Amino acid sequence: MTWKTEWKKWSNHKELPSELKKQMNNMTAREREDTFYKQLEFGTGGMRGELGAGPNRMNIYTVRKVTVGLAAYIQENGEEAKKRGVVIAYDSRHGSAEFALEATKTLGVHGIKSYVFDELRPTPELSFAVRYLRAYAGIMITASHNPAEYNGYKVYGEDGAQLPPAAADVIIMHMNEIENELLLEVKEERELLRQHLVSYIGENLDQVYLDYVKGLQLKKDVTTTNLHIVYTPLHGTGQKLVPQALQNYGFQHITIVDEQKNADLLLATDPDADRLGIAVKNNSGDYVLLTGNQTGALLLHYVLAQKQEKGLLTDNSVMLKTIVTSELGRAIAEDYGVQTVDTLTGFKYIAEKIEEYKREETKIFQFGYEESYGYLIGDFTRDKDAVQAAVMIAEAAAYHKQQGMTLYDGLIQLYETYGYYKEALISFPLKGKDGAEQISRIVSQFREHPPADLAGAAVEKIEDYLIGKKTNLLTVQQEVIDLPSSNVIKFWLQAGSWFVIRPWGTEPKVKFYFGVKQRSESEERLNKIQVSVMESVENYI
Repeated sequence: MTWKTEWKKWSNHKELPSELKKQMNNMTAREREDTFYKQLEFGTGGMRGELGAGPNRMNIYTVRKVTVGLAAYIQENGEEAKKRGVVIAYDSRHGSAEFALEATKTLGVHGIKSYVFDELRPTPELSFAVRYLRAYAGIMITASHNPAEYNGYKVYGEDGAQLPPAAADVIIMHMNEIENELLLEVKEERELLRQHLVSYIGENLDQVYLDYVKGLQLKKDVTTTNLHIVYTPLHGTGQKLVPQALQNYGFQHITIVDEQKNADLLLATDPDADRLGIAVKNNSGDYVLLTGNQTGALLLHYVLAQKQEKGLLTDNSVMLKTIVTSELGRAIAEDYGVQTVDTLTGFKYIAEKIEEYKREETKIFQFGYEESYGYLIGDFTRDKDAVQAAVMIAEAAAYHKQQGMTLYDGLIQLYETYGYYKEALISFPLKGKDGAEQISRIVSQFREHPPADLAGAAVEKIEDYLIGKKTNLLTVQQEVIDLPSSNVIKFWLQAGSWFVIRPWGTEPKVKFYFGVKQRSESEERLNKIQVSVMESVENYI
C-alpha cells in the first residue's frame, strides 16, 4: 500500500477529528509522504513519535491500534489474564490524558479491565502499580525526555518491566492484522464504569509506593535538616511524589522555585520522572551539572559502601549496567566484591536480569543504572526510578556534608581512587525517510568497513550485537555475546578507550557513545576520538 493510498483513506474518513483534518490540509507534499509512508513502529520500547495525523504519528487511531494488539496478546493468555487487567498512567505531555482514556475505551471493547490513575503519575509508580495490583500488563503514556512535539505508549508486563522482544512481537503480529485503524471500536467511559471495566486509582497507591521508597533509607542517623535542596519537576509527574519522598527521609529545606543560590543540591526529573539530573557546587562555589555516568557512580559507591558497613553485601551480589555506560561503575563494584553484568541499552534489559536472578535465586541485585540518567536501587519497581534516585542522592549528599565534603568532592575522590574516566555522547539527527536511509548507510559502513585505528590508537576488539559476536583483532579469536540481537556495534581501542554506534529507536537519529580512561589529558583524548569518528560519519552520508 502506497502513502498516497493511506492519505486518501484518512482524507475520506468522515469521523476524523477537525484538528487532524486541519493538520492534513496544511501538510506539504514531503510531509505527507513522511507521515503516511509507513506505520508508527512498535517494539520493546513501545511506540513513540510526533503528534499529528497519519499512521506514522501519535494520535487516537494509532493508540487504538496498539491497544487492540495488546488486548489480543492478553486474550491469548486466558480469562485470568483479562480479569487481572491493565494499569494505565500518563504524564503531562500534549494528548497524554486523552490517549490514556482511548486505551481504556479500547480495552473495554475486549472485556479487559483498566486501573487508571486519576491524574498524572511517574513511570516508576506505574511499574510498581502493575506488580502491587497483580495486573497482567501496564500502559504508560509518555515520550519521556523526547522533544515537546512527541508522545508515546510504553507497555509493561506482569513483572512491572517493559515487554521483552517475544511479547512485543506478538503484539506487532496482531497490529499487522488490523486492516483499518480508523474503524476500530471503543466503549464510552460511562459504559465502562457501569460494567465495572474501569477503576480509578491514586492517593492510596501513592502512599504504599512511598512507604517502599522510605524502606530504602540506608542511614537513618544522617543529618538531613541542614541540607538545602532545590527541585524542579520540569512541569512533569515528579511534582507530587519527589517532595513527599524527600520529606519522608527527613529533608526539610526543599524548594520548588527558580531560586538556587543557597542550595547544596539541585535536582531535576524529566516529565515522566524516571530520569534524574543533578547539579552540585564545585570547589569554586559554582554549580556543575553531573552526567548520568557521574551521578550513577556516586549512587553506586554510596549504596555499596553503606550496605557493606551493614553486612548486606553477599558473595553473589550483582550490579547491572548497559554496554554504553561508563566502566567506572565496574571498577567501583569490583572493589566491593560485587559482580558487574552488562546489558543492552534500555532499562527493560536490566529489569529482565533482575527477574531472572530472583526467579532462579542465583544473584542478589544491588544496583542498576544507565548513562542516560536512569537508576534503580530497590527492585519493587522494574524500571528506572527518579523518585528512588532523588532520595538516595540526597541522602548521599547529606552524608558527605556531615563528613565536611560535597558530592563534587566525593566524585573527585572516586576518580582519584579508581581512575579518571571520561565519557561523551553525540546524537546525529536525520529525520524522515531520507534520514532513515542515511542512518542505515552509516551503520552498515562501520559494520562492513570497520576502522583499523582512531586518533592514533589501534582498534583491538569489535563487539557486534546484531550478529552476537565479539572479535579480538589481535588474536583473531571470536566469542559469542550472550545478549539479544540488537543493531549496535562497540569498538574497543588501546588503553581501554571505546566508542559505540547505535541507531536510536524512539527518535530519527543515530547515537555515538565515547569513553576513555586516562589520568592526564583525558578530555583531549576523548575529543580526538570523537573528531576521528565524526569525520568518518561525514564521509558516509
